[in-house]
Amino acid sequence: MTEAAALTLVRTSEVETYRQLFLDIHVEVRTEVGLMEDPFNAVDLFDERLTRYASRDGWEAVIGYNGDEPVGYIFGVPLGPDSLWWSSMRQPAPEDFTQETGSRTFAVNEILVRKLWRGTAGAGTSRVLHETLLAERMEKRATLLVDPTRSNGRLKAVYESWGYQDVGEQQPFSNSPVFATMVRDPLSVPTET
Repeated sequence: MTEAAALTLVRTSEVETYRQLFLDIHVEVRTEVGLMEDPFNAVDLFDERLTRYASRDGWEAVIGYNGDEPVGYIFGVPLGPDSLWWSSMRQPAPEDFTQETGSRTFAVNEILVRKLWRGTAGAGTSRVLHETLLAERMEKRATLLVDPTRSNGRLKAVYESWGYQDVGEQQPFSNSPVFATMVRDPLSVPTET
């Protein structure tokens, strides 16, 4: 059995119960990888973003535990008709691609895994959290943003191995990196090899 297979997974739409856990893991992981110096990752700004995300209809998170020890989390929200998700794209996209209904696209806002549980063999912790969250979603596709300059592109390659495709760049906040915007049709999940 892999470490990831031994996880207990908690699905929740209750942010207040888990807010401090989200903040603690954010600080721990971002500090380990040298990103807490970046103003975009300041804990108060992350907390503000978390509050905005969690206030939207359909926000949901999955938290992984090994015994009582939290190992990581993922959260996201469906894109509503008034969503600004596509508005900061650097390359114009057709309206039929960016038009949202509240049931078309699920945006993965954050996925973080603590060091001891990153890079686990087989079905890695990040993948387990990701697939668990999407498994019960009714949206037709998923999207996420990734900084393609981090980890020499390895993180972007991981998302590509999960079936995501790069559809362009965007900078959603004035103090954020320029992210690669990735989209995946959840029904075309790659098979394990």
